[in-house]
Amino acid sequence: MRATTGIRWPGAEGGESGVGRGEEHDGASISDEEWEQFLRDAESGGKQAPKEPSARARMVARRLREEPDRPTGWRTYEPAGGGRATRRGAGRGGKRLLYGAGLLLALVLLVLALNPAGVVGWLPGASDEQSPLAADSAAARQPTLQEPFKGSPARDWSDGLAGITFPAPDATGWMTRAQVDQALERTRDFLAASSLDAGVLRGERPEKAIALINPQQKDVQDFLDAAFRSPSRKNNPLMLFSRFDPAKVRLAGDVVKTRGRVTFGAGEDGALEVTADVTYVYPVLAAEAGAEQVARTIVRREVVMSWDDPAKVRTKAGTFSLVSYRVDTTNGGCDGVNGYLNPEFGPAQADGEAATGPGVDPYERETSMDERMREAEGEGCGRATRT
Repeated sequence: MRATTGIRWPGAEGGESGVGRGEEHDGASISDEEWEQFLRDAESGGKQAPKEPSARARMVARRLREEPDRPTGWRTYEPAGGGRATRRGAGRGGKRLLYGAGLLLALVLLVLALNPAGVVGWLPGASDEQSPLAADSAAARQPTLQEPFKGSPARDWSDGLAGITFPAPDATGWMTRAQVDQALERTRDFLAASSLDAGVLRGERPEKAIALINPQQKDVQDFLDAAFRSPSRKNNPLMLFSRFDPAKVRLAGDVVKTRGRVTFGAGEDGALEVTADVTYVYPVLAAEAGAEQVARTIVRREVVMSWDDPAKVRTKAGTFSLVSYRVDTTNGGCDGVNGYLNPEFGPAQADGEAATGPGVDPYERETSMDERMREAEGEGCGRATRT
């Protein structure tokens, strides 16, 4: 299931087969023993070989002559130049090929009559939907304790802060290049303290991250107090921080995969405005001892920070004011809000009963958060295509 929310602060039809129903049925005028003797004589090329085929052979030959060219099969050899290999030879060799083709055709028709489903299974494009191999392949893509990112694009992503791209600093707004560099460093500290810190992921209060938020921004401070005291849909700490209830969930290892970027530009009143848009992938287990089933919770979070000019805005040096923050979570819970990410384990993790709307790939990052939020309007619990 997916949950998305955000806050911006003010400022060919089949036919019947078989003999009968008026079909032509000629040529069965000799016994099976005579037919087999004829084939042996024809194959050996001896003097006793008949000079002309029997009625049954004539029937096969006529049908082969009248038959239009068959489409090239998926394993048919086609010589260079686009021509097709000759079906009939000349003289004695041609007769052998002809008789052999008739016998092979009869055998194929017999097998098709006895086991049509088996023959269809040999054909290209045949469905393997029920194939044990397909089931085994699906199982092979499931995450494990040894490979918690198996079967996920995050397997190739970088770990922690290494997956987040930071720009080169440059003088912007009221800040010099050196000050911008320092603001980007503190932005990096905030991302680590809010979404990657091991203690915070285990449910601890994110004190280091909170210390980087402007204490003079009263509406945000009120939000933070309410979010940790009595979390609700309106006051949800998951908007800014990633946390799991340690009584229910534990991390599968100490690696969090990330992909995202930080950008900056001039904000209001000459401020430096920094935007962090990052996707975090957390592999998790149930907290009980012996649990081995690994699930993944995916959080895409966009935070816009304003590093204000203290000559124009009441702020504390080294802190930023929040402009907006938005989050899109997959397999983190949807219906209830308790201040923690609440993953499901098993088939429900990708699609909960309450999931609605078109499927969204949580690993896809070409869609902006603006567009993602518009798509999620009125959706309730969205539906993720994978975790």
